[in-house]
Amino acid sequence: MPDSAAKDLKFAWHPFTHLKYAPKNINIVSAKGAHYFDEHKKKYIDGISSWWVNLHGHSHPYLIKKINQQLKKNAHSIFSGFTHPQAIKLAERLVSILPGQQSKIFFSDDGSTAVEVAIKMALQFFHNKNYPDSYRERTKIIALENAYHGDTFGGMSVGARNAFNNAFSSLLFDVVHIPVPFKENRTEVLNKLKATLIKNKCAAFIYEPVIQGAGGMVMYNKDVLDEMVALCKKAGVICIADEVMTGFGRTGKLFASEYLKNKPDIICLSKGLTGGIMPMGVTSCVEKIYKAFITDDKTKTFFHGHSYTANPLSCSAANASLDLLQKKETLKNISKISEAHEKFRKKISGNKQLKSVRCLGTIIAFELKSKENSGYLHSAAEKISEFFIQKGIILRPLGNIFYILPPYCIKMKDLKYIYSEIENFLKTC
Repeated sequence: MPDSAAKDLKFAWHPFTHLKYAPKNINIVSAKGAHYFDEHKKKYIDGISSWWVNLHGHSHPYLIKKINQQLKKNAHSIFSGFTHPQAIKLAERLVSILPGQQSKIFFSDDGSTAVEVAIKMALQFFHNKNYPDSYRERTKIIALENAYHGDTFGGMSVGARNAFNNAFSSLLFDVVHIPVPFKENRTEVLNKLKATLIKNKCAAFIYEPVIQGAGGMVMYNKDVLDEMVALCKKAGVICIADEVMTGFGRTGKLFASEYLKNKPDIICLSKGLTGGIMPMGVTSCVEKIYKAFITDDKTKTFFHGHSYTANPLSCSAANASLDLLQKKETLKNISKISEAHEKFRKKISGNKQLKSVRCLGTIIAFELKSKENSGYLHSAAEKISEFFIQKGIILRPLGNIFYILPPYCIKMKDLKYIYSEIENFLKTC
């Protein structure tokens, strides 16, 4: 065993890893564009944007330049009682492009904490308002079945009950889960939602708009979701769009909420926010929510914060990423990837080894037929991962479901190579 692998095994604990049977981890020593390079100089195509965060490619010179410039000015400063130019600039830019008349930006550290902030904002909104007691007591959260919203306790509570959080099930707060909406179950979904709104004192409805990521790249019906959001809004329920994965062009639109007529009251962002180069989370809200925290009563303050809130380096990375995202070249690349995915979907959709092929924007997902139930712990995961690693392709399966979600800079030859190896893989099934 190489010295690096031995030290990694001895000292590091990796996420989402079955420790007893885990293979040794690949030691990545450099990255450029859409590629990784390991300690043996083997090249890998990053087919999943390094866990969905990398928009523009690794080691992008413009991002590095902007972070270096900021590093020389101010690497970090407290954000309570102080501010700085990069945070002001980023907040203004996000408010200008986010859907649904978003008014304020609250900074945090990652996607899960962005969700945690959103849940606390929604619950405290009703606590702070001088409504009748029956209205102030709104504490129930509505979420979709099969959802994933992160690994903090609030995020786990609104997510599906599964292997991700079984160890903590008795400690999670109760949530009403509604079936994922499709055309076929529209009546069932809407009836359950209506009954929930009548029977419960509901505070918020949280959803991953149009597509569920970690739940298996489930692409569901936007029109039924739109009706759900409309019903919640009519009932005075705060609507939270978890756009941690779907934001910044992934679904073919700048934000997935743009597919809906009814816009969210709160939006959660992370992953692609900084172009995959620095950690950061953001929770935006409409003005009515922010105003509920403007009061003479100090106990109604939003007591939430992080040591690295609005870190200047992360803000500078996010501003630089937005610069690149709004370039015509990037938008053209997003369209090219989307078109290539759709063309490949049509080509491969009749394959007998596949239960389904689905794509939306720059995301294409493949679900293998199996006697086992589809899911994260499906036995096919190891086979899928190992096959593509041997081919120099990084595709991280969700059980028997695997997908391509590439950085926007990926070359068509690399994308076609991945498509070709997917066809070869299916011949081995």
